[in-house]
Amino acid sequence: MQLSKGQKIPLNENFLTIKFQRPDSALEIDTAAFLTDRGGKVAGDEDFVFYGNARHNSGAVTHKDDDSIEIDLSRIPRHVEKISLTATIYDADKRRQNFSMIRGALLKIFGARGEVATFPLENFTVETAIVLGEVYRYKGAWKFNATGAGFSGGLAALCNNFGIEVKDVQPTPPPEPERLKINTSRERSKSTRREKITIPPPPTHREEPPQPKKVELRKGQKVSLVKKGSSLGEIVINLNWSQPEKKSGFSGRFTSKGIDLDLACLFELKDDNIGAVQALGNHFGSLNYPPYIALDGDDRTGAVAAGETIRVNGKFADKIRRILIYTFIYEGAANWEEAKGVVTVNCPGSPELIVRMDEYGSRKPTCAIALLENVGGTFSVEKVVEFFDDSEKMDKAFDWGLSWTVGRK
Repeated sequence: MQLSKGQKIPLNENFLTIKFQRPDSALEIDTAAFLTDRGGKVAGDEDFVFYGNARHNSGAVTHKDDDSIEIDLSRIPRHVEKISLTATIYDADKRRQNFSMIRGALLKIFGARGEVATFPLENFTVETAIVLGEVYRYKGAWKFNATGAGFSGGLAALCNNFGIEVKDVQPTPPPEPERLKINTSRERSKSTRREKITIPPPPTHREEPPQPKKVELRKGQKVSLVKKGSSLGEIVINLNWSQPEKKSGFSGRFTSKGIDLDLACLFELKDDNIGAVQALGNHFGSLNYPPYIALDGDDRTGAVAAGETIRVNGKFADKIRRILIYTFIYEGAANWEEAKGVVTVNCPGSPELIVRMDEYGSRKPTCAIALLENVGGTFSVEKVVEFFDDSEKMDKAFDWGLSWTVGRK
């Protein structure tokens, strides 16, 4: 089975081998596994499995010399709800490297009787750390989620997101035996190809690699927002569109009717609360209370220069599972080519993401534009641009589960 991003499949075998395969390249890539609770955090350093801590104390997860991860689901401790499988590029910022430089990478899942599934890893841009996939509990059974999304910051940022405190450990004195330390020396052993894990301490005069100011997403492409510090900043999602040129003369008063696009979103919180933020029905949301998402206002004309804006409070990102940004034509013909809708996503420290509603063949009035999914405490942003007859059909397509009724402003 070949998986697509976001696809979830049941795992019917207890013993799995998951391997990150890629063509030869000069990039030094390390894999790891984080065993986390429901909130996405590890209980302790021992729940971080990598080549410096190659076997979990339960025996459930083992990191092999070929960078594959072996998982025995029958031995997973009760406190573990999810196993996040990750890959990072060593010293990526200093070397100015990222996962856009890798082509043809695959994540392969093997069971006792051979290959179970393959997940192509593609469409990366500025990411230096990625969550390849997640093995997680669901109603007493184990499933796999093809994630394929990440963020900048490398291994240090990845560890911090999962609750691991990264320390710069000097050669002397030796690390305390009762606590796992992350060694930053990256000394390569002569007797084995493996090396001690490296997280270079940030120099005081470090020159950050340049990031693109804007990234225009292709359909299906995912880019993750950069998380700096303990939380994301405010995420601003803006919709702007054009109005048809008004014809002169008496007939123009009747033939140049404007288009009223409404920006909205579906949300799913980690406590399983679901809902919508939209002007229709006056569901404008809230930034400081659930759902931590708010709609600024409703531009009925398309003439307001700022368009319509949804804001997401990044301080509460760990409480949000996913957000589907969509729009619908409340008034006017479903002429998407004439509207020329553009959605931008801005977050401090991240390049501006641009999503153009550039599939003009549809006459359906509802458009799912972008999907934001929580990955390790930040959000991956995927261009969707898929059209539907109404919001209810869109809801079913993305398996949201809301009940819909016809309404007016």
